Amino acid sequence: MTAVLEFADVTIKRGQATLLDGIDWTVEEDERWVILGPNGAGKTTLLQVAAAMIHPTSGVAGILDEVLGTVDVFELRPRIGLTSAALAERIPRDERVHDVVVSASYGVVGRWREAYDDLDHDRAANLLVEVGMQHLTGRTFGTLSEGERKRVQIARALMADPELLLLDEPAAGLDLGGREDLVSTLSVLAMDADSPATVLVSHHVEEIPPGFTHALLLREGRVMASGLLDHVVTEANLSATFAMPLVLSHEDGRWAARRKSRHAAG
Repeated sequence: MTAVLEFADVTIKRGQATLLDGIDWTVEEDERWVILGPNGAGKTTLLQVAAAMIHPTSGVAGILDEVLGTVDVFELRPRIGLTSAALAERIPRDERVHDVVVSASYGVVGRWREAYDDLDHDRAANLLVEVGMQHLTGRTFGTLSEGERKRVQIARALMADPELLLLDEPAAGLDLGGREDLVSTLSVLAMDADSPATVLVSHHVEEIPPGFTHALLLREGRVMASGLLDHVVTEANLSATFAMPLVLSHEDGRWAARRKSRHAAG
């Protein structure tokens, strides 16, 4: 298999703060990764490097057989599908759902005078079917629920047929039903052999979709554990990552974690 991400000793400093500290990480083209960790762990910063949005202070970040600092990022970024809260804020609320998706062909947010051919429109329509949003294609983005917006953004991220899909906390702000719909959508994508390599950032093991293969645990910018999901997502590793004693369960392909009671801990 070909590696889509190859990070060697990637470090990012901002003033006196170290946001990422010596990250070594490889993602192969058939892998689906979840990055877990508490607030301030460096998860989003790591994803921004993977998205070619920021450069390392030191170390080497290889992305899709290119090396950051030696490649035109404006040629690299269209090969990467990205969903994030920052991108969602830029989508016009009066934009039709279909146009939110199809405009990703040109890498623009907000349709203007650009022209799309039938293949573009057909692909956008098919992707909306894939994420279960075909019935809302004529609605405006601003009238959707938060969960519906998240699924439309995933269709948009897939529009340009990316080689790497990056999802930054896609379940943030969703209620239970919205989260479960999203996890189901991501699970279908994860199990599709034609889907691109995927990296999902989350705070919660409950948001890991069935079909994901690997995990990376971050705390204070450092890797606590990395590798196959079943080997990494353990009570000991999660407890160390979140700095509290946790009880972990795994049933029907889904994970759940809670704090160990004081009585149980004693």
